[in-house]
Amino acid sequence: MSGPSDLIFQMEHITKEFPGVLALDDVNLAVRTGSIHAICGENGAGKSTLMKVLSGVHPHGSYAGRVIFEGKETNFHSTHDSELAGIAIIHQELALIPELSIAENIFLGDEPMKGPLIDWAAARKHASQLLALVELDLDPNLAVKKLGVGQQQLVEIAKALRKDTRLLILDEPTSALNEADSAHLLELMRGLQKRGITCIMISHKLNEIAAVCDSITIMRDGKTVDSYDVTPGSVDEDRIIRLMVGRPLDNRYPEHTPKIGEVIFEVRDWLVEHPDNPGRMVCNNSSFTVRSGEVVGLAGLMGAGRTELARSLFGRTYGQWLGGEMWVKGKPVQAASVREAIDAGLAYVPEDRKTLGLNLLDRVKRTIVCANEQALLRGILIDRDKEEKAAESYRVALKIKTPSIETGVSTLSGGNQQKAVLAKWLFSEPDVLILDEPTRGIDVGAKFEIYKLIHQMADEGKAVVVISSELPELLGISDRIYTICEGRVTGELPTAQADQESLMRLMTTGANREATPNSEDRNVK
Repeated sequence: MSGPSDLIFQMEHITKEFPGVLALDDVNLAVRTGSIHAICGENGAGKSTLMKVLSGVHPHGSYAGRVIFEGKETNFHSTHDSELAGIAIIHQELALIPELSIAENIFLGDEPMKGPLIDWAAARKHASQLLALVELDLDPNLAVKKLGVGQQQLVEIAKALRKDTRLLILDEPTSALNEADSAHLLELMRGLQKRGITCIMISHKLNEIAAVCDSITIMRDGKTVDSYDVTPGSVDEDRIIRLMVGRPLDNRYPEHTPKIGEVIFEVRDWLVEHPDNPGRMVCNNSSFTVRSGEVVGLAGLMGAGRTELARSLFGRTYGQWLGGEMWVKGKPVQAASVREAIDAGLAYVPEDRKTLGLNLLDRVKRTIVCANEQALLRGILIDRDKEEKAAESYRVALKIKTPSIETGVSTLSGGNQQKAVLAKWLFSEPDVLILDEPTRGIDVGAKFEIYKLIHQMADEGKAVVVISSELPELLGISDRIYTICEGRVTGELPTAQADQESLMRLMTTGANREATPNSEDRNVK
């Protein structure tokens, strides 16, 4: 790709092992100074591990091979060492403390001092300058918990720029952002590039890689498959996919012929108030239906109320329920708690799998069986043999890549963690499965497997609801799509009659054209 004098860093013959797993296998990587370099690969390919080696998260001595930064071999023993050298890494899970202010987060552990005391005036002034660099017009005294995810991401970047950063590593920087925040972040990366800062971007969003990156490295199974230069705006996405998965992926979405039956899930006039803002309805007389064997998509912009609707349906875990009815298999259900929701045949896979979907201290086995332990009872005790057989059968069926069901779920890749959450709820044998952003932060190969699992669940007669911010995804896997705007269901379209433009119109201007389910569905009991 480039001669040694053009490179900001080289990684040579990097090998890294974890117990039972060879995470990196003789990896070589070279990145040109001033470039925006993408690292692509399936979940578990070794992308994040490689960047953790580079940034000192995995200290020198815990891996084999050499890291050369700006012409000098490095021996980073911590991220503090790499920061002093000019390297900053922003992880997929943001590391901000919600209760602290923006300024306090930016300078945490590195506060400017005035004698023996922290100089907060200087901290706030410098924080304002850093926020201006990332085009964020906010009071540095504002608590981070009051910021949106996109704003928090920019605060992380501002924090990374507080020192003489020359290499910025962003791990899945847009995975939790809406389209507008993602576009702003990509434009910011271009601005940083003009200032001479090299950016490394780990991402599964190939369209974003195609838009901003000028070089790409593909990893698969802990090895470097290929590295090459590209021209932003003219990247061959099919080539990236082929190299990532080791085979052509002719269709992003699996072909599927639905077997749709009668209505088994119906929501009528669902009314939920915001938990902290009385009078603001996050669900405003929402009504929809789902039939047996059907995949129904919920489309809406960030803040439209999709997740709020899903969480309020599943045990009323969000907001203040004010009214409405829910019917499962022709019977009214209350589902006023998570236990009641599970007993009524509902399951919910949340968008934030690490916070709401998993106990990261659990093993894979415990994760899979925890929502339906009564199925494992022998008398009053859990039958350990039955538990192990159940967990292993779901591990095999969902192709969860792990050395053992005794492995900690926190060590799995994002795609395999998502499969573990799916396995947990499938083991509860639900009639209705609500999936909130089921492929967020997951690579294209793992997405295809998740899509097949969704269709498989529908083919088993379940009613499946999918919430996604990616309209092509909803169009690719759903049978019908409802749109939501400002807490209201504003439209309903069969997928065969829908496109992105028609959906976006209903998502943005349809608040006054509230849709109702088909009359024949409304009368089903």
